[in-house]
Amino acid sequence: MVFKKLLGALGVGGPSVDTVLQPGPALPGGPLSGEVRLRGGGSDVTVERISLLLVARVEVEAHDEEHEDTVVLERFTVGGGFRLTEGAEHAVPFTVTLPWETPVTELHGQPLGPVLGIRTELEVAGARDKGDLDALAVAPLPVQEAVLEAFGQLGYGFKSADLELGHIRGTGQQLPCYQEIEIVPPAGHAHAVNEIEVTFLASPSGLEVVIEADKRAGHFSEGHDTVHRFTTSHDAVPQLDRSAEVDAWLRQVTGAHAAHAAPYPYAQDGHHDDGHRRSGPGAGAVVAGVAAGVAVGVVGGMVAAEVIDEIGDAFEGDEDGEGDEEG
Repeated sequence: MVFKKLLGALGVGGPSVDTVLQPGPALPGGPLSGEVRLRGGGSDVTVERISLLLVARVEVEAHDEEHEDTVVLERFTVGGGFRLTEGAEHAVPFTVTLPWETPVTELHGQPLGPVLGIRTELEVAGARDKGDLDALAVAPLPVQEAVLEAFGQLGYGFKSADLELGHIRGTGQQLPCYQEIEIVPPAGHAHAVNEIEVTFLASPSGLEVVIEADKRAGHFSEGHDTVHRFTTSHDAVPQLDRSAEVDAWLRQVTGAHAAHAAPYPYAQDGHHDDGHRRSGPGAGAVVAGVAAGVAVGVVGGMVAAEVIDEIGDAFEGDEDGEGDEEG
């Protein structure tokens, strides 16, 4: 979806910008191509810089309160240093590389809930303005999809997904936020855990998978969260092998020895997390079921059209402040 906008900081009659992204979802660590289309305003200007900002809506927990905010995950310079004459049209093609940890927004074409966007920023004669905002769809890497497929094959169901501001200690996390995919166990494991939260931290060398289990309380104990970290490669393996790999992870997570694991060491704005995880609305659909012929369906309480309709509202409210937070 394209948002056309007259650059308010440059005054009435200033140049306008329209950024068009390549069709289809991008991939974490992959290229993102498109074109920034400029139209000159009522006078000649020098375009000093054209920047693209990868922005995300995140959950922020501070002082025992939760709210949403917009953060900049990455900033790309794609052009600048040219004269734009009155009424002239000028196109700047670009290809940038997304961060490997870019959150996944959809699975099998169905939205998961997280909202990402590409904000175009134009600098003219020292004035800077956010001239365009486009929704960005990101599909999982093959290894991420295979892991989610394995969860689905093992009977786990999707509940929700969101982005959390903060860093996970002991990992190679690079971005200022991380994605949690919340899934619920099948009946055979329901006695051990209430739910499981999965975080993918991709890199060129492989995939780090962080699994947090909300353990169910027993007759003489309290429920608590435990954390386990696993790594896997980008190499393609048969689905049976991937399912066996994930099953081994889950056996470790839900095993009796996990009762002695330490609480999950999240860092949120300099504070330790209290162990309580948020859960949003979800359909309880299978995580991923290509092999089983099951699609995600309505996910995270939204369908694709609603996500596109709300992308503008989600970011527009933070225009004045989001540009100050950079990853």
